Amino acid sequence: MSSKKILVTGGAGFIGTNLVNELRSRGHDVIAADIANHDIDSYIRADVKNFRQIERIFDKNKFDYVYHLAAEYGRWNGEDYYENLWQTNVIGTKHMLRLQEKLKFRMIFYSSAEVYGDYTGIMTEDVMEINPVKDTYQMNDYAITKWAGELMCMNSAKMFGTETVRVRPVNCYGPHEHYTPYRGFIPKFIYQALHNQPYSVFKDHKRIIDFVEDSCRTWANIVDNFIPGEVYNVAGRPEWERDIKQYSDLILKEIGINDSLVTYHESEPFTTKIKTIDCTKAIKDLHHNPLVTPEEGIKRTVEWMKWFYRI
Repeated sequence: MSSKKILVTGGAGFIGTNLVNELRSRGHDVIAADIANHDIDSYIRADVKNFRQIERIFDKNKFDYVYHLAAEYGRWNGEDYYENLWQTNVIGTKHMLRLQEKLKFRMIFYSSAEVYGDYTGIMTEDVMEINPVKDTYQMNDYAITKWAGELMCMNSAKMFGTETVRVRPVNCYGPHEHYTPYRGFIPKFIYQALHNQPYSVFKDHKRIIDFVEDSCRTWANIVDNFIPGEVYNVAGRPEWERDIKQYSDLILKEIGINDSLVTYHESEPFTTKIKTIDCTKAIKDLHHNPLVTPEEGIKRTVEWMKWFYRI
């Protein structure tokens, strides 16, 4: 495997931090770009909403690949801060595409399994192509912006010959995911349980979670088998699917407390109840092979949060 020059936008974020570590461990020359100030080697401060800031990175570097992760995350974040969501996820992606059309680097665009919306069948990658919009009703602006990003990537490929692979992460979790009220249920439950804060569990929902280091190994493999125009689901093993309550129980057991903090509800409105994800393509093309069970992943995530928040 030859070393590649790679840019990771959102490279100081949760997935970005883990992905940069994985790519560097393979000998690639990686630059991380993100909006915060950091004193980190090969880190550049830049906001994808600002074309000039992104353009400056490319003025000084020639990249073989760009992993475009920079995004605003979460459906409720998208409701409360929709200006940031649309400017970052849509305008920011358009900025990247304009640069890609000019410079011809290969891009890996991070979408989300949220694009499947309220689809009730098995979520294979072609669901979005063969079903009418009413069958894949996207219930929040976050999902809509991610699908808009995918459409822009496909349109750019047709109009300008750009080469992009799209990926759809599924409930990725693990170390380096800091708590906010808008994060996924795993870090929220852990943080709130560690800080003796009440939280709600919606019992009628099931999910498959995927430990971030497993996901990043798969995504790092894309540079070794880059197939322009492909799209991949990346999730945990089907046999790891659990009720949300079962995940909460694992977290409480790991922390060593009972469920007196928890209020149980039947279901959460505007949220898919069951996501049945098919990862056959990622297994075939990218050697996707999740190894970290929910029990082990939650244990490691709890340990990281205890360290980070000094508990």
